[in-house]
Order: sequence, then structure tokens, then C-alpha cells
Amino acid sequence: MITRLGRWIGKHLMLTLGILVLVYMYIPNMIVALMSFNDSSQSRNLYQFQSFTWDNWLNPCEPQGMCESLRVSISIGLLATLVATAIGTLAAFALVRHRFEGRSTANLMIFLPMATPEIVMGSSLLALFVAAGFGGQLGFWTILIAHIMFCISFVVVTVRSRLAGLDSNLEKAAMDLYANEWQTFWRITFPLVFPGILSAALLAFSLSFDDFIITNLNSGTTVTFPMFVWGAAQRGVPMQVNVIGTLMFILALAIVIGGEVAARRRAKGKAAAL
Repeated sequence: MITRLGRWIGKHLMLTLGILVLVYMYIPNMIVALMSFNDSSQSRNLYQFQSFTWDNWLNPCEPQGMCESLRVSISIGLLATLVATAIGTLAAFALVRHRFEGRSTANLMIFLPMATPEIVMGSSLLALFVAAGFGGQLGFWTILIAHIMFCISFVVVTVRSRLAGLDSNLEKAAMDLYANEWQTFWRITFPLVFPGILSAALLAFSLSFDDFIITNLNSGTTVTFPMFVWGAAQRGVPMQVNVIGTLMFILALAIVIGGEVAARRRAKGKAAAL
């Protein structure tokens, strides 16, 4: 009996611990989703569930300035992601596929923005903008430049790890079958690297959308969504903020699940073809 119990615990221990860790990680998201249905109009305690209501979902833009700040954050996030992903992907290819003087120094410089505290990076960028004569013009474009700068490092690291694990024999086989370099890149290399590029783009958007410290130092009068939440917290966070948080979580979850389903379908298709 004891032996059987020990075997059962050994067999299910890792699964049980994994489930507990996942539950622990998603508790904040569950609370945010729950509070998005909270009617806080009858109490000043915004963090205590009062009663169920659909009003927060039916009127997500009711708090003044919230949707405008959300639009600004999404616009900056998309632009920063597009530019950082393009530059970072090219830099990753250069660092992995080519040998050039200063390559080791370039690798070190890529990691510096990731290791630098945000308060230091934000104040340094602010000093740079002021020295360049943009002290009175801080706003959308200075935020965008700052976000592109720190997102590039994360894109390079993510894409480079994907490239490092790529089997070069696949490209050599394509060239042996008379494919030129351009055809090899688009038909072999790019499809294999694309998951890494997509992951880097999603990471860059998340970092840009979520950033507060660097943005706050270089925003001027422009208000992003994290800045709106911080400012609203001084008076009382509107429950519609939880609606936006829940929607972002659902969107991220849908992207991850969709990618996993697509990968499994491709794997089944390859297995069936063999």
C-alpha cells in the first residue's frame, strides 16, 4: 500500500506542482477579470467586489481620457514593434551569420539596454533629448524613439536564439537542389525563423505597451495607458481599466493557443505526409 502510494505521488507530483504554479501565476488575471464586472458606484472601496454589473463592459470608454490614452499606447506599441522587429532581426542575422571586426563588442552592447535600470535609461534619454533641443517638444515621438531603443535588444536576443538553433544543412540542401540564395531565404530560412520573429514582435509590443518609467520621463504632456492608470490611482482606479486588462489577457491567450494549434496541425500534416 505504501509502495503504491509512493509510486502515485512520484507519478503525479510534477503535474500537481505544475498546476499549482499555473494557478498561482494566473490568480492576478482572474482577479482583474472578476473586478471588471464589479459595480463600485455604491462604495469608495474599489478593491472590494460589491455587486455584478455589465456596465463596465458596455461603457469601456466612460472614464474621461482612458480610451485616448489606450489609443496612444497601442499606436506607439505597434510602431515601436514594427521598427524594432525589422532592425533587430537584421542585426540578429548579422551577428549570427557573419564574422566582422567588433562583433564581440556589438554582442555586449546589445545586452546593455536590457541590464540597465529603467530609471537610468529614462533619465539618460531625457538628457539626450534636452541636449538635442527637444526639451520643449517631448511627447509621442520621443516616447516612440525611446521604446524602439530598448525593444531592439529584446528582439535581437530572441531572434538570435532562434537562428543559433537553425540547422544550416537545410539551407545547403536547398542550394544543392539549385535554389539561389534569395529562394533559399524565403522558402527555407524565413519560415523556420518566423516563429522567433513573431515571438520577438509580441515581446516588443508587450514591453512597449506596459512601460511606465521611461515613458513618464520622456512623455511631456502625452498620456499613455499605464500613465493614465497611475494618475487615476490617486483618485480611484475606474473598473473599466480591468476591462482593458481582461481583453489584453484574452487576446494574448488567443494568440498563444492559436500558435500552438497551428504548430500541432503542421506537425500532424508532416507526419501524415511521411
